[in-house]
Amino acid sequence: MSEAMTKPHERLAEHLAPGMEAVNTLIRARMASEHAPRIPEVTAHLVEAGGKRLRPMLTLAAAELCGYEGPYHVHLAATVEFIHTATLLHDDVVDESAQRRGRPTANLLWDNKSSVLVGDYLFSRSFQLMVETGSLRVLDILANASATIAEGEVLQLTAAQDLATTEAIYLQVVRGKTAALFSAATEVGGVIAGAPEEQVQALFNYGDALGIAFQIVDDLLDYSGSTGATGKNVGDDFRERKLTLPVIKAVAKSDAEERAFWRRVIEKGDQREGDLEQAIMLLNKHGALEAARQDALEYARKACTSLSVLPEHPLRAMLDDLAEFVVSRIS
Repeated sequence: MSEAMTKPHERLAEHLAPGMEAVNTLIRARMASEHAPRIPEVTAHLVEAGGKRLRPMLTLAAAELCGYEGPYHVHLAATVEFIHTATLLHDDVVDESAQRRGRPTANLLWDNKSSVLVGDYLFSRSFQLMVETGSLRVLDILANASATIAEGEVLQLTAAQDLATTEAIYLQVVRGKTAALFSAATEVGGVIAGAPEEQVQALFNYGDALGIAFQIVDDLLDYSGSTGATGKNVGDDFRERKLTLPVIKAVAKSDAEERAFWRRVIEKGDQREGDLEQAIMLLNKHGALEAARQDALEYARKACTSLSVLPEHPLRAMLDDLAEFVVSRIS
């Protein structure tokens, strides 16, 4: 298949294949448990379910881009994937989800207790891996990211169904639950490579902007995508009463009657036949979908611009393409 026909994350995966193989080997070794067989059962269900492994690939890419030749980028990539998997296990309990990556969730196959406790185990494993790098700065970055992720999830509990939620609060949630791990994944790659401070900051900025663009696109596809493209049903966020960016923008421009509609379907959860169609109509009426699309494109541009201080390298071009690809689904 020609490079023009492959997607950026597929080209990234091909370039990083040897490193990712080492990451996967390390993940399988560290998710084992001598005394609690349920731990590898639950972990394997999620880890082996597929997914693009984008976050660990970002760590490997950042380290190679900055000239790293040691072994610890593999530890850090596995750390990032463990943190991500732990948050997914916890999220599915909080959201009472029944499906993840097209398969039944761990909490559905086992129970909530198993999902929470195995998630805790993976967090602990991730800190063991961090420590092995011998870098206090790496430990600081990933520990802060873990705290920020948890903070973002708790903030979302109070903000997700409150019409008073602003775009600033939305961004704070997104920076927590999504962008924090993207930016940590890229930043630690530069740190472990001993890159100049300007390059480390650029990698952080890239991950932060990429993560925000990624989440806004996800929000948009819930109202304008297709089930085949998103892996979930159109309107899932609406049915779960999530106050995502397009809705926040529409609520800000709504009149009294429209605000009463949003209060009924989001705050009170009183949803009726035809409400999703009414919501989409209001989003289009106030240009909310297009405004959110422009925000996503702007964050993708910020991600690409931040790469300018990094060395010329095939991986830099792939990361640039990746940012553009993330928003291409809504362009």
